[in-house]
Amino acid sequence: MNPFLFNILLAIAWMLLVGEVSASTFTAGLVVGYLLLWLSRAAWGETRYFSKIPLVVRFVLYFLKELLIANLKVAFDIVTPKDYMEPGIIAVPLDVETDIEITLFANLVTLTPGTLSLDVSADRTTLYVHALYVKDVDRFRHELKNGLEQRLIEVMR
Repeated sequence: MNPFLFNILLAIAWMLLVGEVSASTFTAGLVVGYLLLWLSRAAWGETRYFSKIPLVVRFVLYFLKELLIANLKVAFDIVTPKDYMEPGIIAVPLDVETDIEITLFANLVTLTPGTLSLDVSADRTTLYVHALYVKDVDRFRHELKNGLEQRLIEVMR
């Protein structure tokens, strides 16, 4: 059986044992189940499940941090009388290759306030992004590629 599926089954069992069906109980069950599976990882043999979960958690925390920073930047620009925007359209070369990776990356860029994915080139090697705050194009590209894209590749591959 797949460790991920078994972890979900353990989380459901945890909810039944606790007697409460809620998202927080399910999440607690996932954590307890993961710890139990991690303790018995020798029985599972070679699997990427135990190395991927910390990467996913790190990715989610990184994205939430970037989301908070972008929200604060846009909110600050809205409430202050001076306009800090320097909009631009930037071509970002892609290291993500599969359709799902490109779609996830483009959607995560769009979810971040102040940025919007416009299009992907026909050869799927470039993503065009509209950004509200572009002081330095190369720095913006570098932040996207070495931040969000690199972490997404770590999680997906």
